[in-house]
Amino acid sequence: MLHELYEVTSFRIIEPCRLLIEFDDGSSQEIDFEPVLYGRLYGPLRDLKVFEQVQLDAEAGTLIWPNGADFDPETLRNWPRCRDAWIKTAQRLAQQATTSTA
Repeated sequence: MLHELYEVTSFRIIEPCRLLIEFDDGSSQEIDFEPVLYGRLYGPLRDLKVFEQVQLDAEAGTLIWPNGADFDPETLRNWPRCRDAWIKTAQRLAQQATTSTA
């Protein structure tokens, strides 16, 4: 499987949990992250104060959050292809969290 290399060049928050992301190949993606923000790493990003602390890591060419959360730039660039798998995993994590607290 070929891993494409992309870098995030800029982003802006356009709505809660939604970013417009631009890439080094001139493309852009508008991504609603809300459906995938579950689990120990991504769950804290549901707090908008945490989500809005997103930064561009110019060295790695991706977006990072203070808690260590990040996404592979290829995943972000190809979000329409990856979204459903990420949502499915997030739903499983959310269900596990609900089950373990019940």
